[in-house]
Amino acid sequence: MKITELLTKETMILDLVSVTKDDAIDELATKLDRAGKLRNKENFVKEIHQREEQSSTGIGEGIAIPHAKSSSVHDPAIVFGRSKCGVDYDSLDGEKSHLFFMIAASEGANDIHLQTLSRLSTLLMDESFRETLMNASSEEEILKAVDLKEKEKLDSTEKENSAQPQRGRPFIIAVTGCPTGIAHTYMAADGLKDKAKELGYDIKVETNGSDGVRNKLTADDIRKADAVIIAADTDVEKGRFSGKKMITAPVTAGIRRPAELLEKAASGNASIYQGGESSGGSDEEKDKRPAFYRHLMNGVSNMLPFVVGGGILIALSFFFEDPVEGEITAFGEILATIGGGNAFFLMVPVLAGFIAMSIADRPGLAAGMVGGLMAANGDAGFLGGIIAGFLAGYLVLGLRRVFAFVPTALDGIRTILLLPLFGIFLTGLAMYFLVTPLSAIQLGLVNWLGDLGTGNIVLLGILLGAMMAVDMGGPINKAAFTFGIAMIEAGNFAPHAAIMAGGMVPPLGIALATTFFKNKFTTQEKDAGKTNYVLGASFITEGAIPFAASDPGRVIPSIIAGSAVAGGLAMMVGASTEAPHGGIFVIPLVNNWPMYIVAILAGAAVTALLLGLWKKKIVA
Repeated sequence: MKITELLTKETMILDLVSVTKDDAIDELATKLDRAGKLRNKENFVKEIHQREEQSSTGIGEGIAIPHAKSSSVHDPAIVFGRSKCGVDYDSLDGEKSHLFFMIAASEGANDIHLQTLSRLSTLLMDESFRETLMNASSEEEILKAVDLKEKEKLDSTEKENSAQPQRGRPFIIAVTGCPTGIAHTYMAADGLKDKAKELGYDIKVETNGSDGVRNKLTADDIRKADAVIIAADTDVEKGRFSGKKMITAPVTAGIRRPAELLEKAASGNASIYQGGESSGGSDEEKDKRPAFYRHLMNGVSNMLPFVVGGGILIALSFFFEDPVEGEITAFGEILATIGGGNAFFLMVPVLAGFIAMSIADRPGLAAGMVGGLMAANGDAGFLGGIIAGFLAGYLVLGLRRVFAFVPTALDGIRTILLLPLFGIFLTGLAMYFLVTPLSAIQLGLVNWLGDLGTGNIVLLGILLGAMMAVDMGGPINKAAFTFGIAMIEAGNFAPHAAIMAGGMVPPLGIALATTFFKNKFTTQEKDAGKTNYVLGASFITEGAIPFAASDPGRVIPSIIAGSAVAGGLAMMVGASTEAPHGGIFVIPLVNNWPMYIVAILAGAAVTALLLGLWKKKIVA
């Protein structure tokens, strides 16, 4: 598919009137909407802004490429905008943006669409092409320039793919990837390839984009390479590069600083990647979150599908009881077996396995899962799974160093045989002796919670509810959520009811405030408030983040207060739930659900009233 099938005269603005970033996004999206390319403009604009929060798509050199892959897109399309005076778009180079290509990819976009959308971003790396677009006097002239440049690009790509590394020249391999995998992934790849050609280096770049992995690096490529560059803001499979010199950087570095990355790789100054966490890279290139938190969240995020699916199936099974006999029916038994006997049972092994994998890459997975399974079978529960995961991960890291003497040519034996064998044995041996004391600790915590009086139970609910609102999806929120899951696994279902109530309140309270205190919010905030009704009802706390970011001093205290009230009331009325997620969709499964709804609405009302009291009126 050609770019001009997605970029048409109907999706061009030769003279943008916007002077701010938000206005430019809205003006471009309006053009798309009027061309019939969008199902829901407001949702699409929101998703564009969510992508901008990750990193600005104003890549510098006067270019901005806002993009999103969204269910709000009816047909994949590109809208072009040009501003002679420029727009302050928070660009990476601090300069104004003049050329805008807003990329709208539908959720059902096929590979051909995604490849075409991605190809456009790489064309803009050419300065002469950008000048042509700036000087074009008509839509037809722009379309002709795009057609010619696209043909030139396709011809050069075909030659690159058939070229072979030359002896005597540095051979560097690279992987690029960005969160949406549409624009930056391919611009970074082209930036590295173009600069490598200029420097006289050979390079092969693997792209991890929305259309999957392209130009995948082979075992032979990795063996021949002098160094590896990872220019990505997404997870990349690094285990295959063990023993190679590696440089890690954000995807934007591949666009803005390709020469610096390539010269460092060719100089041999990069650190050797030993698996697990790389020691290479500058401080700005490393994940600044604490290592413990990163590894734990990797385990929790991979565990959640088992917890959510299994927990809801268990809760649903109680609806299928024989009203006469009071015993569970055959179908209820099936639900309970699938949810509790299988999906929910895998929770602790998966948690441990992916914690270990985060620490030691793929070789840590097997040892972590075996340790987690021993914890689950020995009633050591969630605590045992966390300890098994970290134990396995760091044991496998140590084993990598022990077996460092194994020649690179025999890497397969080390990865497939030695590390799993000794990793499973040592982790299992340690857990064999740890399971009993960990089980006693787990039982003691559950008994302590069960013995708490009403006053202390309410205080616990207030604390857990408030934690859900402090950072809305951040470490404190996740700590509370993780505690709730651990209690469900241990058979205490009350804490998670308070946690879910506390997580639903921030977006619901904000939505109520935008409805009843309209003069305190902008038009854009009032539109976003409507969406927050759905997000809050679905237990998606993150819907409150844009409001908190724009006015933290008033919004954050308001949502913490509301969530604390909801959490405390939920515990006071004896609410409990085996369903760890789902919001309004699983409320019928909550014990004493009518009063549970009252608790949530009371918390949302507190947040709304505080916002109405504290926020200032918007002056038109």
